[in-house]
Amino acid sequence: MTTAARRRTNLALLLLTPLAVLTGLFSNAIGVDWAVDPATIHGVVAVAILLLAPWKSAVVRRGLARRRSTRWLSVGLLFLIAVTAASGLLHSATGTRSIGPLTVMQIHIGSGLGALLLVWLHYRSHPIRVRQTDLGRRAFLGAAGLSAAAVALWGGWEILLRATGAAGADRRFTGSHERGSFAPAEMPVTSWLDDRVQHIDAADWRLNVRGAELTLGEVQAAGVEDVTAILDCTGGWYSEQLWSGVRLDRLLTTSERSVVVRSATGYSRRFPTRDLDKLWLVTGIGGSPLSAGHGFPARLVAPGRRGYWWVKWVVAIESSPVPWWWQLPFPVT
Repeated sequence: MTTAARRRTNLALLLLTPLAVLTGLFSNAIGVDWAVDPATIHGVVAVAILLLAPWKSAVVRRGLARRRSTRWLSVGLLFLIAVTAASGLLHSATGTRSIGPLTVMQIHIGSGLGALLLVWLHYRSHPIRVRQTDLGRRAFLGAAGLSAAAVALWGGWEILLRATGAAGADRRFTGSHERGSFAPAEMPVTSWLDDRVQHIDAADWRLNVRGAELTLGEVQAAGVEDVTAILDCTGGWYSEQLWSGVRLDRLLTTSERSVVVRSATGYSRRFPTRDLDKLWLVTGIGGSPLSAGHGFPARLVAPGRRGYWWVKWVVAIESSPVPWWWQLPFPVT
């Protein structure tokens, strides 16, 4: 393997690994279907990285033979790329939810972020500067060939899933698999990171709305309606349910820029005020009260947004002068 080939391989991984992580995170953030979905782009980029693995393996073997102090960074990078790819393929093909104590998506995202860290450490110890030849005709043809092969292989993978009737053939545009639609008892119970299921007595529960405290009965008296909405969890599943609740614009009117919805756990998300008529504080699902695991006595339903926006065990709705986007894209706790 020539020095130029090794250099091109490392440069391609330097560009593709962050792109794979960014498209993966972005596909976990959106809840609306686009003309070209980030999950598809993520899959194509991941296949391109896999196509480079044989060349990177040759680079690693050479580094091991020379016994460089940083050689284990390359070995670790190859290992994490393999784990990321295997967990992604397992999820897309079968919808397997967990392996041991971890979900498949936790393994996939964790190993992907780890690979990004090792790429940074690797290229920090071996900097690669862009040369004029990297923008030339040969580089362009190489990138075009790699892209075409990645698109073809990803398309073939999707065709194979459909032809074999695999579970992955019916994935949503986000990559999520259907779980328990219109069967609340079969819908998975999940919470964000360190949140735990809250067991709240309905008689003791109060909703604080701009300083006023409402009982469960007073909330429902504002006008309960049914709404069908899809909860699409970043854990890799989605479920369509019939929810019963009150639109937020019936509980709160404000001229301020955003509304913060808080949970009994301390978890919260900030929404634009213009969306109050598109958000629901629900108290029932499928004709029955919510279970504790699904947010009893009241949770937020936010159609078109991913599951981490659907705050459970809501205890407060507050208006704020801060714009809705002034928060982390993904909450850290």
